[in-house]
Amino acid sequence: MIMKKETPGQNPPDLTVAIGGLVLKNPVMTASGTFGYGEEYVPYCDLNRLGAVVVKGLSLEPRLGNPPPRIIETPSGMLNAVGLQNVGVRAFLSEKLPFLRRYDVAVIANIFGETVDQYRRVAHILSGAAGIHALELNISCPNVKKGGVAFGARPEAAAEVTANVRAETDLPLIVKLTPNVADIAEIALAVEEAGADGVSLINTLTGMSVDIEKRIPHLANVTGGLSGPAIKPVALRMVWQVVHAVKIPVIGIGGIMTAADALEFLIAGARAIQVGTANFVRPSATMEIIDGISDYLTRHGLGSIDKLIGSLNTNPSNGD
Repeated sequence: MIMKKETPGQNPPDLTVAIGGLVLKNPVMTASGTFGYGEEYVPYCDLNRLGAVVVKGLSLEPRLGNPPPRIIETPSGMLNAVGLQNVGVRAFLSEKLPFLRRYDVAVIANIFGETVDQYRRVAHILSGAAGIHALELNISCPNVKKGGVAFGARPEAAAEVTANVRAETDLPLIVKLTPNVADIAEIALAVEEAGADGVSLINTLTGMSVDIEKRIPHLANVTGGLSGPAIKPVALRMVWQVVHAVKIPVIGIGGIMTAADALEFLIAGARAIQVGTANFVRPSATMEIIDGISDYLTRHGLGSIDKLIGSLNTNPSNGD
């Protein structure tokens, strides 16, 4: 088991954060789709130390996902077109959730659907389950009744699915935003007004890669989602924009590989962060990031993470 580092003779800083009605012991979460259902990472992480585990996206019925090849490394990142493969919400409750209940960690269920009704039904099933602490809506999925346009691409569609799920559950509701839009702050405002307790961003950027020798796409799906360090500057800018547009908590995602990366998002105003691609490269990355945030606060004499969040000074010539 990986033990938490503490400075002798000094109280560790308070890392607790609140996302809606959910209080987390620290701001470090795992990103959906990069941490499985938690069990796979037990040899590398102490799940009890995490702020939250966000499980692999759940649909009403099991999904096999896309045909391979589904993942390829890119400069400073990776492309994936896994296709939201998962066991389905009912199998998750009977086969996966009992394991997570053994740990003192918040469990956030990421959910998705191809229709508003599917989102509602998945939310309804999860809302009555012991051990689920919040829902995260993946609105990057295509709405089959609207010609395949992603729910998160238009404010009206994003608000519709958020309001419908809000009516179905009392659990804290986080909406995960796609960056593949003209104005992400507009989408964030729409879901806030529809009842979201928080937003998480960003999901992956759409990209592709070509095998020049075979002259074919590297991914069977042709395009995929770009994640990793390559997208961090874009993610950080979008988080900063959304922080200044909404009143609800913002969770930062995108290329967070180290504690320094996480600190940038927190200083920019994110109340929590999610670690994704780093889990593939260094399975213990979340533990290192928690320690690094704590060490930073201690080094700067900050007794609480609240004193760090949103402390970005964009006019340094006029400040300290």
